[in-house]
Amino acid sequence: MIHPHTQLGFVNEEIGYGLFATQLIPKGTIVWVLDDLDLKLKKSYIDSLEEILKERVLAYSFRDTAFIDSQDRYIICWDASQFMNHSSEANCVPTPYELTLASKDIYPGEEITDDYRWFDVNYSFDYSSKDGTIGKVKADDIFDCYQDLERQAEEAFRYFNRVEQPLKSLVKQKYLDKLNAIAEGKEPMDSLIECYQKNSKKFSRATN
Repeated sequence: MIHPHTQLGFVNEEIGYGLFATQLIPKGTIVWVLDDLDLKLKKSYIDSLEEILKERVLAYSFRDTAFIDSQDRYIICWDASQFMNHSSEANCVPTPYELTLASKDIYPGEEITDDYRWFDVNYSFDYSSKDGTIGKVKADDIFDCYQDLERQAEEAFRYFNRVEQPLKSLVKQKYLDKLNAIAEGKEPMDSLIECYQKNSKKFSRATN
């Protein structure tokens, strides 16, 4: 579920629509959390679909490989969070705990963006940076960005218990003690890349 202080808005002709903050969303706030309404699809089910449906699912889903409790599922968000666009300077950062944090203060009217390189995307695509240069997001990009993402996430967690958390009730109970321990500096965050590598290896063996 996406943070309640957000709304859909038009970005430009090239990008189309995106998600914007309606109020200040402070650094360390949960911006998105996986909930019971999000679709969680197995690859075997996706493979059984008609080709036109399969293409749509793979285009609009992401794989949960970087989550600590990955079930090798493809996630399709049910609400406006599906309109979060990619940015090479994203203001949200992933965690292994099925939630995304604000990596900086997000101001009213500012677009809310994510770094798709951690998503384990099913296809490659080009994007335009703010300076006009063209970049590309592709599968396994997490190996190029995980150190920066983990640093941003650990820094954002320092503010986790200092800000309002409208979505905290949706966080899985089994993660709460860990999240509080990270926020208090008592435990380190689990590594995104280690979760990704462990889950990729586990599910690769299961399908071979």
